[in-house]
Amino acid sequence: MAMANLAIFYYSSTGTNYQLAQWAEQSASEAGAEVRLRKIQELAPEEAIAQNPAWKQHYEATKDVPEATNDDIEWADGMIFSVPTRFGNVPSQVKQFLDTAGGLWAQGKTVNKVVSAMSSAQNPHGGQEATILNLYTSMFHWGAIIAAPGYTNQELFTAGGNPYGVSVTVDQDGNMVEDVEKAVKHQAARTVEVTNKMAK
Repeated sequence: MAMANLAIFYYSSTGTNYQLAQWAEQSASEAGAEVRLRKIQELAPEEAIAQNPAWKQHYEATKDVPEATNDDIEWADGMIFSVPTRFGNVPSQVKQFLDTAGGLWAQGKTVNKVVSAMSSAQNPHGGQEATILNLYTSMFHWGAIIAAPGYTNQELFTAGGNPYGVSVTVDQDGNMVEDVEKAVKHQAARTVEVTNKMAK
């Protein structure tokens, strides 16, 4: 059987969701998927980015990561999104990326693609679950198949026990509070497994 195509889309201002995406990429590749890791285009002006040293550093460090396009959505059998929360919803950068896929949606090219999502915030109840659920709402409109991790692995409890998708708390110094690496890798492998079943 041909390998499933998995696109991992992330938006990250200071690097947390980039790290989650990298762990997902590693696990998905090990699970046999053909993987594309793509950053969602930054829309904030460089003057705003420059005011936050961590944001500026990450922005410069990831300039060579390919940016997400509609071609990546069309190519993918499955997708993982890793995004921070913005008032319980996805960042505007992510919303714009999803909105640009209207042409694919109109042609039925988003139907039956498998989707899973992860998120982060600066406190344990900062909107991570709402962010993931709001992203999934858009995916329902796409006709996508949601591959949430549920409670399919004990590692999910160590990571905080979010059944909708891995979520992590980030402290004021940019450090992840929960140990989520294994949970991210499980979620990615599960997404590949579901994608392979859908692609048969």
